[in-house]
Amino acid sequence: MRDFIYEDGWGAFVVLLFFHIPFLIFFCRIVYKKAFVNTGPSGTAPEKYPKIEIMWISTVAVLFILVNVLSVVYMPPVSTAALTKSGTPFQEVDITAKSWYYDMSSREVEVGVPVKFSAKSGDTVHGFSVYHPDGRIVFTMMLMPGMESPTTLVHTFEEPGEYKVRCLEYCGIVHHAMQDLLVVR
Repeated sequence: MRDFIYEDGWGAFVVLLFFHIPFLIFFCRIVYKKAFVNTGPSGTAPEKYPKIEIMWISTVAVLFILVNVLSVVYMPPVSTAALTKSGTPFQEVDITAKSWYYDMSSREVEVGVPVKFSAKSGDTVHGFSVYHPDGRIVFTMMLMPGMESPTTLVHTFEEPGEYKVRCLEYCGIVHHAMQDLLVVR
């Protein structure tokens, strides 16, 4: 049910609206009331201010914690650990990015089977971004040199095709040519 929130930018936009619209309405109501209805000093007793502030801060804190707790299962390290622990069969692709190419253990993966991408950089900051055949970014990973463990991400491809791989972190003079191909069958 909540998966739509994490599938594309529209889900994030809906969550943003969910948090901003009530505050915007409340803010506009206060500004309108203060500007046109009751232009005098506030009728609220000063001793009530701390109670109102605590109520608002508590509401925001609870919503913030709730959204973060509900979204933790979508975090790449959590989904990777869950996949490994569940015993679900998955494919593994190990990647090492170097100036200006990718050394990939496999360039072919199966549709519908989770793929665990484990990537690291051999020299400088690189990106590993996979593009859908229609041009949309499917996912992106930032690879930093000197990390002890590789960056991991689990993704299940739903459609076959040739997915382009590109570096989205400027890595030097031939950055524009750092591309590869991932075939999903």
